[in-house]
Amino acid sequence: MTKLRHLIDPQDFTVEELEELFSLADEIVKNEKKFKNVCDGKILATLFYEPSTRTRFSFEAAMLRLGGQVIGFSEPGSSSVMKGESIPDTVRTVGSYVDIIAMRHPKEGAPRYASYYSPVPLINAGDGGHQHPTQTLTDLFTIRQTKGRFSNMTIGLCGDLKFGRTVHSLIKAMSRYENIKFILISPDELKVPDYIKTEILDRNSIEYLEVERLEEVIQELDILYMTRVQKERFFNEADYIRLKDSYILDKEKLKLAKEDLAILHPLPRVNEISYEVDEDPRAKYFQQVKYGMYVRMALISKLLGVM
Repeated sequence: MTKLRHLIDPQDFTVEELEELFSLADEIVKNEKKFKNVCDGKILATLFYEPSTRTRFSFEAAMLRLGGQVIGFSEPGSSSVMKGESIPDTVRTVGSYVDIIAMRHPKEGAPRYASYYSPVPLINAGDGGHQHPTQTLTDLFTIRQTKGRFSNMTIGLCGDLKFGRTVHSLIKAMSRYENIKFILISPDELKVPDYIKTEILDRNSIEYLEVERLEEVIQELDILYMTRVQKERFFNEADYIRLKDSYILDKEKLKLAKEDLAILHPLPRVNEISYEVDEDPRAKYFQQVKYGMYVRMALISKLLGVM
C-alpha cells in the first residue's frame, strides 16, 4: 500500500490487499508485544462529528497499543466546527499536526470529500447510513479467524436489512468470494434494498433467499449476523408485535443450529440476542469487538507505511 492511501469504502482494497492486511492483524493477535513501538512518534487524529463508543475507543486503543499518540474531538461542539469552519479547512489544519486521521460524520460522503483535501491518510470511521469500512474489515477478520475461510459458506443476515449499513457493506465484501449463499431474514418492511439485490447479488449470480423467520433457516447457516429490529421502522404496530420475537436469538433457537455456527453482531445490541447466548461458544460478537482493534492496528500500520 502506498504512503498516502485512504480507506473510504470497503471496496477500496483488493482481495489480495485485504488478505495482506488480515495476515498482519493475525500476527498482531499472536504477538501483540512485537508491535508495541511501530508507531512511535506518530499521531492519530480522531475527528468524530457524531457520538461513538466502540469505534472511537477502538481506534484510540489501536494507536496507543502501537506506541503512537492520539488527539481529536468526540463531538463537533468542542472544535472550530462550531465557528463555521469547513471540512476541507479542518482536515488541512489537523493534517498539519498529525500523521493519520480517522473521521466519523453524520453526512454521507463527508469522509470521501475530506480525503480530497487531506495531506495524510484518512480513514472513514462511518458516514451516516452509508459506509462503515472498518466495521466491515472487523466482520471479515472475525469470519477469517473463526471459520478459517471466506468461501463456501451460507451467511444469514437477520434483522434490519433495509437501513443497516453494516449489512450492505458485508454483502458487498463477501460477494467477492466463491460459493457464497446469503439468507436474508427480515420482516417485509425491512428487506434488503432492491439495488443491493440487483447490483450486487443478481449481477454476480450469487444465490440468496429471503425469509421472515429465523427458525426456518438457522440450521443451514455457517454465519449468523444479527442486527437490531426497531419498532419505529414498522408502519403497522400489529406487524411488529407479530414478528418481534422472530428476531430474538435465544437458546431455544440455537438448538436447531450447527455446532460450528459463528454468531456476529456489530453492536450495540438491545434485545435481539438474549444474554443467555453470551455463554454459548458460538457467540463471537465480543471477540469481534477485540478483533476490530487488531484490524485497526494493522490498518493504521499499513496506511502509515510502518509495516
